[in-house]
Amino acid sequence: MAAGVIKYAPRNRSILPSDRTFRHHNPSEDRTHMKNLKFPDAICAIMSLTCFCTLDTATKAETESLRTPSAASYDSIQAAIDANPGQPIFVPSGEHLISRKITIKRDRSGLYGPGRIVQSSPDQPIVEIEKASGVEIRDVTLTRPATAWETRNEAILAIECRDLAVENVKVYENRTASAAIALRNCKDARISRCLIRNYMRVSVDDRTASPDWGYAFRCTDGTGLSLAGCTGTLIEGNRIIEETWLPTPEIKAKHKLGDWVKKNETKGNLVNQQVWDSNYTDNWQQGSAIIVTSPEASSLTRILGNHIENAAQGIDLHTDQAIVANNIVVNSFIGMKAMHGSRNVLITGNQFVRNSLWAIGLMPGAAAHAGNADGGSIVSSNIISDFGHGDARWIWGDERAPIRFDTGQQTDDPPLSDVIVTGNLVHTTGPPRYRWAVLIPGGPAGPKNLHFSGNLFPAGKEGVSNVELKP
Repeated sequence: MAAGVIKYAPRNRSILPSDRTFRHHNPSEDRTHMKNLKFPDAICAIMSLTCFCTLDTATKAETESLRTPSAASYDSIQAAIDANPGQPIFVPSGEHLISRKITIKRDRSGLYGPGRIVQSSPDQPIVEIEKASGVEIRDVTLTRPATAWETRNEAILAIECRDLAVENVKVYENRTASAAIALRNCKDARISRCLIRNYMRVSVDDRTASPDWGYAFRCTDGTGLSLAGCTGTLIEGNRIIEETWLPTPEIKAKHKLGDWVKKNETKGNLVNQQVWDSNYTDNWQQGSAIIVTSPEASSLTRILGNHIENAAQGIDLHTDQAIVANNIVVNSFIGMKAMHGSRNVLITGNQFVRNSLWAIGLMPGAAAHAGNADGGSIVSSNIISDFGHGDARWIWGDERAPIRFDTGQQTDDPPLSDVIVTGNLVHTTGPPRYRWAVLIPGGPAGPKNLHFSGNLFPAGKEGVSNVELKP
């Protein structure tokens, strides 16, 4: 054998270094035999075993594909799904062009493999799963060509599914006012180790149908992961990154972001007169990296260990019994918020970096009422660093607060109550770019029964807080 060349042995056959047989089925014999090998033969045997193991890992998907149907054997991925109900379909390497959505409606179906699915139609989702249990989407890449980057549809849309698993999926350039991955009325789903990159677009947020707002405005919009009416969802280890639509003065000017395009004759109930007369809103960054909504239907959500960069809002919760832990949220103008009747939320061990409006916010919202109140939550062991150093600072200025517990949007919203705030750290280099570290409005609608202990909150321009922080 030529120097540097390794001969690969088929599975279940002996590897032959030089003229000796190295039998890997008996570990004790192998170790004894290795001691007796001459040095060059021993090295050859080790290299052969190493390559054998590497080959096993590299070909895992291909080996599994031998046991399940492959899209390569059919005219299309959809044809493979239809011909093999209830079986996962292997998507081999290469680009798989589609112009209609891939539809999955049978239990235990799914897609997996290294293939890249390219949806050419901006008017269609890429994959839609409906009323199916045990579906798995793994390892595939979902994207669109440049002509279809901007869309109002999803890369993955799941409706009324149970035990759905989306794992190690990459979603590129699905720029949508909806969401890259959207789950609606699903139970016990898991979204793990996925990458979503560039999911935002320029859009119009039309609120003219709402008596609370009554206007429409130009904005950047888009969401990475969206859950509505879901229970028992696990969102873990995902990366959600926006690299295109950052909040720069140049982008704002070019697309007239924040400018109103229409408004009702009657001022919205929640809009102050000055904003109404100006026909402009600063709040032109819309969407979230992760949003959980339908506050009276969503519950039992775990958001763990995700990495978020350059979102408008990092994590937006309208849900009960949620855990938000060990996430990193970088350069979002809002790090996270829980509102609209979010109850029993544990926010712990997160890193919020370079946020601009606030890093952590709890408050009632328009959907809150006596039977859907906010509170009974814990905010602990979070680190907020370099607040006010984000890209949106030029919009919001230095008069904000890293932590905000606020009043509701409507007069009948029950106040936020019963919150423990402990072991949190606000840290920055240089002079603080905030007014107070903690902002708590007073009055009858202000938050009630908040307890603070063991936090390190450096004073802002006007102090640690606008009120006394009681233990």
